[in-house]
Amino acid sequence: MRVPQSATPSHHRIREKIVTTIEDLLNIHEIKNLRILYSTYFDEQKIDKLMALLTPDAVCEFGPEYGGNWEGPQTIRANFLSYMRQDAEPYRVLHSITNHMVELTGPDTAKGRCYLIDLNLEEGQKNPLYLFGVYDDLYKKIDGQWLIYRTRID
Repeated sequence: MRVPQSATPSHHRIREKIVTTIEDLLNIHEIKNLRILYSTYFDEQKIDKLMALLTPDAVCEFGPEYGGNWEGPQTIRANFLSYMRQDAEPYRVLHSITNHMVELTGPDTAKGRCYLIDLNLEEGQKNPLYLFGVYDDLYKKIDGQWLIYRTRID
């Protein structure tokens, strides 16, 4: 099958999007680790560490089936704790992320997307696949630390 010329970006256009500084690479790496820590702390049910990854004005947009928009630290904390209680013990559900793309949008802002695959590890499950989704995030760097400002599951 022949791919139309317009569907394949030129080598030059691809190279324009390549990160050009070590500082950019370090920031992107830090943001990717932030997203991994979010999943790890959620799975480990470490609410204080999880909350420390969010800005004070963070918003979690999880849709009506998961309580709609969670705004403010008290609401976000209460909703995460509710899901942690449902899971009964750490690592009953495993939040696995992959294909994380990060774009720096300013010196202290970035956006990212990654795939989410939730696995139910409870013994006796015939099908461990629990949820597929896409995290769509906005990040802010505050006092030298990258934090999640907004996260949304599509």
